[in-house]
Amino acid sequence: MVTDAAARGSAAALRAGLPPSLGEAVEAYERHLQAERGLSPHTVRGYLGDAVGLLDHAARMGAQDCDALSIAVLRSWLARLRSSGAARASLARRAAGARSFTAWAHHTGRLAGDVGQLLVSPKPGRRLPSVLRKSEARALVELSGGDDELDPVAIRDRLAVELLYATGVRVGELCGLDIDDVDRGRRVVRVLGKGGRQRSVPYGVPAEHALDAYLRQARPALVTAASGPALLLGARGGRVDPRAVRRLVHERLSDVPGAPDLGPHGLRHSAATHLLEGGADLRSVQELLGHATLASTQIYTHVSVERLRAAYEQAHPRA
Repeated sequence: MVTDAAARGSAAALRAGLPPSLGEAVEAYERHLQAERGLSPHTVRGYLGDAVGLLDHAARMGAQDCDALSIAVLRSWLARLRSSGAARASLARRAAGARSFTAWAHHTGRLAGDVGQLLVSPKPGRRLPSVLRKSEARALVELSGGDDELDPVAIRDRLAVELLYATGVRVGELCGLDIDDVDRGRRVVRVLGKGGRQRSVPYGVPAEHALDAYLRQARPALVTAASGPALLLGARGGRVDPRAVRRLVHERLSDVPGAPDLGPHGLRHSAATHLLEGGADLRSVQELLGHATLASTQIYTHVSVERLRAAYEQAHPRA
């Protein structure tokens, strides 16, 4: 299995081997993604990986600068990825990354025409996300405090899981919360989402109880000079790392009988599905999740329908 570190190392090696003009283009593209588009570090790495992979392939075909990119080069790159076993969803994402790069290269004068507009990628089959049942979600948050209710890390873990499920925020958004982002009077958190967009998301009474316990008992025990305004702290006092939260969710779910193995994003999927099943309208769920378009939110209506169909087929005598 290729680790994240290995993948980053491979991309760095490819980038270092690019011809000077292509290497300069990658550096400028990185600055554009970070400063002008305000993308998260994770998203920037993804776009850069696609651009570096494309340019490495182009260089192997003899390209020395961006203007040598053509639709033939782009199609050849995708064909090589497909022959190496890339899935349709991966090819679609790579094609989108290539189109983003060629659009930028054309806009900045590095490419005479935007050849990426001619690139048609396979539509990935849309797989319905796995979600918890309401009983499984309830079991998860009820056991997330750990055995020792006085352990600061256990109290923090309970709050992390409560907030993930209560608000449906992304794990990066959760870890990025500061104390001042929480309005306890209105039970609302201010979240900085993708593209630098802010939104306010409500949370319920159980999450407020977990927050109160954390702020009274756990954070004072974890805080150090390096903590700053971060809400959730790691065992050494710094801002909690998303990898620690992902590990926490997987471990806690392994203790819930029958629950699927999901990460924090699975709790986000579950929260959205349970909201719709409880009667929330699609637009409200879109606002809560911070989706730029309604199409991203509509997947959860299909999840609800499929769950209803499964229940019908299991229970109805003439299903």
